[in-house]
Amino acid sequence: MAYDSREWLEPDGLGGFASGTVSGIRTRRYHAILLVATAPPSGRMVLVNGFEAWIESAGHNIALTSQCYAPDFVCQDGADRIREFKIDPWPTWTYALPDGREIEHGILVQPGRAATILYWRLTKGAGCTLAMRPLMSGRDYHSLHHENPACSFAPEIADQRVIIRPYQGVPCVAFHSSAAYSHQPEWYRNFLYTEEQARGLDCIEDLASPGIFRWDLSKGEATMAIALENEPAADVARIRDDEKSRRAKFSSRLHRAADAYIVKRRGGKTIIAGYPWFTDWGRDTFISMRGLCIATGRLDDACAILLEWSGAVSEGMLPNRFPDYGEAPEYNAVDASLWYIIAVYEFLAAKPKVTDDERKHLLASVNAILEGYSKGTRYRIHCGDDGLIAAGEPGVQLTWMDAKVGNWVVTPRIGKPVEIQALWLNALRLAGETDDRWKLLYGRGRSSFLARFWDETRGCLYDVVDSDHVVGKIDRAFRPNQIFAIGGLPYGLIEGPHARRIVDAVEERLLTPIGLRSLAPGEPDYKPHYGGDGRTRDAAYHQGTVWPWLMGSFIEAWVRVRGETAEAKAEARKRFLEPLLAHLDDAGIGHLPEIADAEPPHTPRGCPFQAWSVAEAIRIEKLLA
Repeated sequence: MAYDSREWLEPDGLGGFASGTVSGIRTRRYHAILLVATAPPSGRMVLVNGFEAWIESAGHNIALTSQCYAPDFVCQDGADRIREFKIDPWPTWTYALPDGREIEHGILVQPGRAATILYWRLTKGAGCTLAMRPLMSGRDYHSLHHENPACSFAPEIADQRVIIRPYQGVPCVAFHSSAAYSHQPEWYRNFLYTEEQARGLDCIEDLASPGIFRWDLSKGEATMAIALENEPAADVARIRDDEKSRRAKFSSRLHRAADAYIVKRRGGKTIIAGYPWFTDWGRDTFISMRGLCIATGRLDDACAILLEWSGAVSEGMLPNRFPDYGEAPEYNAVDASLWYIIAVYEFLAAKPKVTDDERKHLLASVNAILEGYSKGTRYRIHCGDDGLIAAGEPGVQLTWMDAKVGNWVVTPRIGKPVEIQALWLNALRLAGETDDRWKLLYGRGRSSFLARFWDETRGCLYDVVDSDHVVGKIDRAFRPNQIFAIGGLPYGLIEGPHARRIVDAVEERLLTPIGLRSLAPGEPDYKPHYGGDGRTRDAAYHQGTVWPWLMGSFIEAWVRVRGETAEAKAEARKRFLEPLLAHLDDAGIGHLPEIADAEPPHTPRGCPFQAWSVAEAIRIEKLLA
């Protein structure tokens, strides 16, 4: 039978999380009960991957869980016993047992704690014994685990805690509960992760299980907190009450989803680009914070994020990624710094009463970026005589279309990409309101943009001019990047009939119910579906694959060319936003995915929980209100 593979997420606000599927069958290496960030928000490790649970009654066992094993079979029939699944206020399952009993099971994580709460309660029928066997590894979250003699099962038992340290150098795991613990070490071998298999990746794992926890459900519910050793003991009842109250305060499902991505970094805040495998990326952070923080009124978080990142400006650039394990930041994005400027000014407009020090610090970073780009910085990023930004070198991916396989950059876009000009000119205009240097450069650049990017024959904009730094060479690929010249940024660069023609052309060739295609059908290298091994997937990533986050800029452009009337906003909500929000439960429940196939049925792909997809939906929902 087909099992419900939609995914749930419980983030801890530190970069770690618990996640899994509605069926309870783990389909990814990232599905885990305790996945922690050892150096928040990075240094992620999977400590407890999952568990086996069953009811012991009248001399036989009734499974509450199911596992998938290689080559491809599901063992135990717990998934078949799920009568109901609810996501609110946290993932909750109701199991119907053959003898008429019903069991409720819930999993929740309280932000700020590297701990996961599990509970089971008997809601119908007579008492019985619940047994639970944890399945553990102690590995980097991108890796897989295999049976080995170095794994230690030895427990430390004291004060209703069972502590396991599977390996030296790996954090200890503490199981807090009132259960009776029976030490029975076992290896469970050959788990199959079907999502990894579909992505052409290693997909077989062995897990260690130290023993069995048992509760008598006739005496009340069974509870357990699985946590890092240094986490204090959890008052499960209080945590549930606190979390139920906290989650009820979110004004919508989107606002609650937004909370998942805002996490701690050192003494400040940052934004996780997507779950389960992304950490914080510069470009994604500054695009996402407009919806996740500014549109939701979380202005203190926005300030903390902007200040945290401002210290990383180098030669006018902000890093696109802080790698795990304290490695050097990667300065390989031409647009991340420009999106930062947009976010700074939108934040200041939303919260004009910031401290003098905060304003000074933020504007100093803005000027450092503009000066760096004007003078020239890494990867031939520089302002040309025409006032536009050129960027790029062979072998380097600098725009958001950044897929790379070995030395192959799939969409290099070297030269003057259209959305980079829209970002640059918006940044200049915003900064020019208080500094004439940037006002003059804006005027020159906009005149050049209007003269050089318009394609009269097709009624659209070129994707790149001076391609490969060759004056006059043009990349005519029909892509969604042109929409940023009209919507998605504070100021549109194109107005009037030309703007209407662009929006109409984008709607005709790129629009789907879940976002915009990254390349129009009929263009060379168009890929209708995203799948296969890493090379095949990366070859399709920006060559037709749909991106939900682009829907925000498209809707804003569509409304702008119609005069931003109440009627236009109402029509846009009905035609574009509501169909997008209909996909909130397709992959990551309550969230929007990273990408989708270019052709119907537009199957969700990539990360099931993506920050900028959620953020842009929130930003546009507010714009259309």
